[in-house]
Amino acid sequence: MTRPDPSLRDALGVQHPPAQDEVRIVSLVPSITELICDLWLADRLVGRTGFCVHPRQVLRDIPKLGGTKSVDLAALRALRPTHVILNIDENEKPLAQTLAGCVPHLIVTHPLAPLDNLALYRLIGGIFGARAAAEALCARYLAAHAALRRADHAPRRVLYLIWKDPWMTVSRDTYLSRTLALAGLHTLPQEADARYPRITLQEPWMAEVDAVLLSSEPYRFRDRHLAELAGLPALSGKPLRLIDGEMTSWYGSRAIEGLRYLDTFAGTL
Repeated sequence: MTRPDPSLRDALGVQHPPAQDEVRIVSLVPSITELICDLWLADRLVGRTGFCVHPRQVLRDIPKLGGTKSVDLAALRALRPTHVILNIDENEKPLAQTLAGCVPHLIVTHPLAPLDNLALYRLIGGIFGARAAAEALCARYLAAHAALRRADHAPRRVLYLIWKDPWMTVSRDTYLSRTLALAGLHTLPQEADARYPRITLQEPWMAEVDAVLLSSEPYRFRDRHLAELAGLPALSGKPLRLIDGEMTSWYGSRAIEGLRYLDTFAGTL
């Protein structure tokens, strides 16, 4: 009897068999859509969200199915996917429950730390017959990870803003926060009830913030927001910087470039 391959077990503990016969993939996770392409599996991709934008040329002719939380289910079913890829943070549970009744294979992902990228590469590569390409990505990721660790950036306490009206940040129990920490950027607050807490910018711990980082996603902060925040008494004198959200929050293959980006970014703070 063949033993189950632990590398093919997803975030919900579902053991997936290697794909057989015709494969039709719908990815509802932008970073994993890019990963699929970088694993040379783009020819099996039949659907994506409107936020799945990389690589642009490859995805140009792949049908869009709405947003990560507003999927056009009728259009998705019409594509007859054999596999749909979801993420616990980016897609909502009712969507997964609905899809479970009409799609043969749901692959649920949930990276929580930088090195979880290795398992993600092996999960997608292993299911879809791209193990060699997955191992090549693993080697590249480990090299970038080791280089960032060697850089040993001085620790700084940062407020990482992801939304406005209401202001929202990230807790330390997130992939994003743990990735920033590799570059010495430790998010505040230290403790939070929610993984993406709402804040007022007037909390007592604001005094501990060394720098404020405004992400390009999901809310697209711009230069005018830097000027707006610079006028707040609680942030007086603190460095305020825009930061590329794709480079900090996207796992998958973009995370390799993201580690290099963070190395450079942290060196300029």
